[in-house]
Amino acid sequence: QVQLVESGGGLVQAGESLRLSCVASGSIFSINAMGWYRQAPGNQRDLVATITNGGTTNYADSVKGRFTISRDRAKNTVYLQMSNLKPEDTAAYYCNADIQYRTGYGYKVLDAWGQGTLVTVSS
Repeated sequence: QVQLVESGGGLVQAGESLRLSCVASGSIFSINAMGWYRQAPGNQRDLVATITNGGTTNYADSVKGRFTISRDRAKNTVYLQMSNLKPEDTAAYYCNADIQYRTGYGYKVLDAWGQGTLVTVSS
């Protein structure tokens, strides 16, 4: 099938930067929108940023001006550049993608999720 694998999380101090990466692999035919979501302990999973196949981006108000989402279509990869990190950005970050993939009988569409990568920002 398909798989999303995130990387790049870690422990940083407030004001520092991190870049997350997410690679999609498998029998991929096409990828539509890709995005990042985050979930802090005890909270629901919230949208951070999305990017369409055409490059249109959308951000949560809390990260506008600090985070930048981008994608490399040739590598089936989406990135999240996070700058000026704050303690409230601490969460597990999840990659999401709308993927059309090949099967033995044709194609299927999957709303795929990665396993998450932890970002911790200390004050």
